[in-house]
Amino acid sequence: MSAAQGHLVLSGIAKSYGAFAALKGIDLEIRNQEFFALLGPSGSGKTTTLRVIAGLETPDAGSFHLDGVDVSRASPAQRNVAMVFQNYALYPHMTVAENIGFPLKMERLAKAEIAVLVRQAAQRVKIDHLLDRRPGQLSGGQQQRCALARAVVRKPRLFLLDEPLSNLDAQLRLETRIELKRLHAALGVTTIYVTHDQEEAMTLADRMAIFRDGRIVQVGTPDEVFNTPQSIDVAGFIGSPPMNLIPARVEDGRLRVGEASIELRARGVPAGEVILGIRPSHIGLSDAGLPAKLLLSENLGESMLLNADFGGQLVKIRLPEVKHLAVGTQLHLVFDPAQIHLFDPQSRRRLGGASPNV
Repeated sequence: MSAAQGHLVLSGIAKSYGAFAALKGIDLEIRNQEFFALLGPSGSGKTTTLRVIAGLETPDAGSFHLDGVDVSRASPAQRNVAMVFQNYALYPHMTVAENIGFPLKMERLAKAEIAVLVRQAAQRVKIDHLLDRRPGQLSGGQQQRCALARAVVRKPRLFLLDEPLSNLDAQLRLETRIELKRLHAALGVTTIYVTHDQEEAMTLADRMAIFRDGRIVQVGTPDEVFNTPQSIDVAGFIGSPPMNLIPARVEDGRLRVGEASIELRARGVPAGEVILGIRPSHIGLSDAGLPAKLLLSENLGESMLLNADFGGQLVKIRLPEVKHLAVGTQLHLVFDPAQIHLFDPQSRRRLGGASPNV
């Protein structure tokens, strides 16, 4: 495969269904051979974007360039992309081998060549021993691997995955993530992966785009998106649990939440109302700290998640060890000042530079 293949640029893509605007001006560049995730809640526009890339939807405005060529109005066949749907879309009357080889049959390849390519694709996803079975005789994970093999058998320019793991149980999802990453490395094909599961996106993607209400609100590596969210929307979505977001006020170079005062390291932040953001793992307990009351404790096995009332706000604290504390216990919280994020409550955008401790 040429190194020039698999680079795509979306510019100003808009798509409406009647009065509903599904996409509101999507600008996005995905590099050759990237594993790129489109992440967001249901209805945010990520699947519509994938369908525009596949050629299954025609945008109302904007353009889509693939390897420097405008393919905005090109048919799916002209784009040479392969898509794996959430429900796998296998033909129940065909064998696994016939399902995998169907795209090659449509291209009128010789039967002998199809047989070789089908076996190679099946071997890549470890189902070459199932070629004579039909989809109804396969487990969910095996059906998913069959769909993957059918997608990669003709060596597409783009590999598009729409929530491919959502129908699998938790353990199988973990195992298949590893297989997907291995498959991507072996194929070297630009892969675009739609999911609402941030853990999948964080573990699989080289970079990701966060969608909200038909727009992209941030693009970056998993580390960039997690450690430097550029808006309240991203901060409140990424993380399990997500970042604590607490109304506060900047006064005399410090942060004030109710009667509590917190060290502020960010420079150049004007006095006034802000939203204080801090991850649950960046709040600790101390003998003397900010007063809070325990509302609920959750034992996660290797760690503990505390839900506390802090100045009338619900705050979550992740402790690295299990502590058995009674509901109503008075806590004293310590915020790591180097890990405090600030956001403008009006624009909802990040304040104070590119990193928490600027």
